[in-house]
Amino acid sequence: MSTNFRRAGAALFAATLTAATLVACSSEQAPQGGGDGGGESAAASDTIVLGFSQVGAESGWRAANTKSIQDTLTTENGFDLKFSDAQQKQENQIQAIRSYIQQQVDVIAFSPVVETGWDAVLEEAKAAEIPVILTDRAVDSEDDTLYESFIGSDFVEEGKRAGDWAVEQYDGEGYKAVELQGTTGAAPMIDRQQGFADAIAGSDIEMIDSQTGNFTRTEGKQVMEGFLQKYDDIDLVFAHNDDMGLGAIEAIEAAGKVPGKDIKIITVDGVKDGMQALADGKINYIVECNPLLGPDLAEIAKKVVAGEEVEKRIVTQDEAFDQEAAKAALPDRQY
Repeated sequence: MSTNFRRAGAALFAATLTAATLVACSSEQAPQGGGDGGGESAAASDTIVLGFSQVGAESGWRAANTKSIQDTLTTENGFDLKFSDAQQKQENQIQAIRSYIQQQVDVIAFSPVVETGWDAVLEEAKAAEIPVILTDRAVDSEDDTLYESFIGSDFVEEGKRAGDWAVEQYDGEGYKAVELQGTTGAAPMIDRQQGFADAIAGSDIEMIDSQTGNFTRTEGKQVMEGFLQKYDDIDLVFAHNDDMGLGAIEAIEAAGKVPGKDIKIITVDGVKDGMQALADGKINYIVECNPLLGPDLAEIAKKVVAGEEVEKRIVTQDEAFDQEAAKAALPDRQY
C-alpha cells in the first residue's frame, strides 16, 4: 500500500487489519515509482517516491538548486527521487509530470519553466490523487487546489530591493539603465521586472531598454553587446540573475569600459561567481535568491504524505550584499 494517504482506500485498510495473509503478500503489490524501484512499495520500505522536474541547467543558481534537492532527497532521508531535466522546455516538463503520474509516484514537485499552461496536467495529477509541490517558481492558475504548497523567494521583493538600492545610490544623477531579463514568461522574470520598475518610479533613473537573456551568461553577454552598440550613454545594468550580469561584464570589458565604475551593475541570486565579482568591484549590488530548497521540499513532502496540513506559500529568507558584505560572506558561501 502506497505511503500516499490519498490513495489508501478504506476497504483495503480494513482487509489488511483482518487478514494477515495480505501482509505476507504485500510484496506482490505493484511497485511505486516505475521500473527502477526494486519492486518494493513505498509503504513497505517507508520510502517516499518523489518525481521532480527541474527547469534545466541554465545557471550557477540552478546547479546549486539541483544539488540541494539531490543531496537532500536521498534513500537515507526516506526518499526515492525520480529526477528529470526539462532543458528549458515546458513540453518536456509536462511530459515528465505525466510520466510521474503513470508511475504512480507519491509526490510530484517541479520548478515551472513558465507561469502559464499548467492547469491540464495538474488536473491530471489531482485526478490521480498525487499531491504537487511547486519549488522556486509559481504557476498562474485560478485554481490553487492543483498544488499543495509553493516554496520559494518573493521575486517582486527581490526586484524592489534592487531598485530601492539603485534609487538610494543613484537618484538625482540622471542615470540611463538597461535590463537583462530572465526567460520570457517565467515568474522571476515577470516579478523582478515589476519590482524594479515600481521601485525606480518617480526617480530620475530611466529604463531605456529591456531584453531577455534567458538567465544565461552567453545570452546576457550577447544582449549587452547589442545594448552597447545601440547606446553610448548606459550608466546602469539591472540583470535578473548573476549569470547574465557576468555576461554583461564580459561585454563591457570588451567594449573598453570598466564594469562597476563606468557602468554600474545590479544583479539577483548571490552565487559564488557573482559574489566574487561583487567583491572585486565589477558588480555593485546583489540581492540574494536562496537556491538551497532541498530541505524545505523534503519537509513539506513528508508532511503531505502523512496527511498533515502545510502552508500554501513558504517564502525563503534572502539577504542582499554590497562589496564589503560579499567579501565577508564569500569564505563560507555554500553555492
